[in-house]
Amino acid sequence: MKECMQECLLRSKACQKKSCRQWIKHKKDLNCVLMAVEKNGRMTLKEVGMRLNISYARVKQIEKEALMKLQKKVISF
Repeated sequence: MKECMQECLLRSKACQKKSCRQWIKHKKDLNCVLMAVEKNGRMTLKEVGMRLNISYARVKQIEKEALMKLQKKVISF
């Protein structure tokens, strides 16, 4: 578990460190992606979109781009 996440859990306060790669604007998950996954497990694209305040369609586009990048890496390896 990441140190900053442990600290937020101990204080029961949302993280304010916006420079962290794991930071999201979602206080229910203490502003932490790791906390969101810990609390909710797998999430649908719709749930991810709601947390990031973007549409399902945009999440789907991002997913598609990420999968294409991974596929290129696997093929070139």
